Amino acid sequence: MISINHKSLTGLKFIDLFAGIGGFRIALESMGSQCIYSNEWDRYAQEVYANNFGHIPEGDITKVDEKTIPNHDILCAGFPCQAFSISGKKLGFEDSRGTLFFDVARIVKEKKPKVVFMENVKNFATHDKGKTLQVVRATMEELGYKFYQKVLNSVDYGVPQKRERIYMVCFRNDLNVKDFTFPKPFELNKHVEDYLLQDEKLVNHLYIDRPDTYFNNIEDNKYSNKSIRLGVVNKGGQGERIYSTKGIAITLSAYGGGVFAKTGGYLINGKTRKLHPRECARIMGYPDSYQLASSPNQAYKQLGNSVVIDVLQYIAIEIGRTLSSIKNEWIRF
Repeated sequence: MISINHKSLTGLKFIDLFAGIGGFRIALESMGSQCIYSNEWDRYAQEVYANNFGHIPEGDITKVDEKTIPNHDILCAGFPCQAFSISGKKLGFEDSRGTLFFDVARIVKEKKPKVVFMENVKNFATHDKGKTLQVVRATMEELGYKFYQKVLNSVDYGVPQKRERIYMVCFRNDLNVKDFTFPKPFELNKHVEDYLLQDEKLVNHLYIDRPDTYFNNIEDNKYSNKSIRLGVVNKGGQGERIYSTKGIAITLSAYGGGVFAKTGGYLINGKTRKLHPRECARIMGYPDSYQLASSPNQAYKQLGNSVVIDVLQYIAIEIGRTLSSIKNEWIRF
């Protein structure tokens, strides 16, 4: 995560839906905003969330009465990607029924926050031939919001990981937001090697030495803002590929098989291993003070499902800048 000096969301309250292990929360709190409600159904994620933030998020959101949720300024949600059952030619709120986005929409309808800040996988933009995104846009517009969306890659925001996600930011119409600009990309100056644990005792168990390890002829001596494949194990399937730490990480995943499952393999000190959960956490923007799941499998899964905190922070800075410009307009007139 990045260091924030100007906390432009100070005084605003937010809720954390589909909270996972709290990536949105860390990002928004770093901007001065206060979390007043959280919701997450997975009990293992709930446990990690509680260990770090001091309370257990409420469970199944489909059973939560939207009227009981406290009033808030910003709604954050990384909801799952699901297809909608399109009921007619005019897309909108009713088409979202039966999906978890509907639970976001009904809370928005009831509470009318100033800002709705959402994240999803890159394929959300083209899912069901674009209809999924169309329904979300139409629903937010029907509920009285201006809708902005863009696919961003974390490698363009200082994080050495290829992780493309769609981010959606919505402003309530009465705020009279004229335009919203997503953060501009900048050149990467860090690589996987900058995120590695230095204590070999913590990672010794991760090294592998197999006879079916094959390296190509690429010399591991140049830095790149792309992943650099150096070799493979076995047949070289997903989870069996070896990369350089002088490049970027492949997309961290919650699922997948292979000897290097979920992180990919890396050549480190002449040996090959997958990344440690703490190294994954660093690449996702979590500080070392953050308590990960005690189970490595759960930690890998939770981090693979998480959001890149740095990217959320950069977007939150733009949200704060937009809201501040509105305040200035109010003061002027």
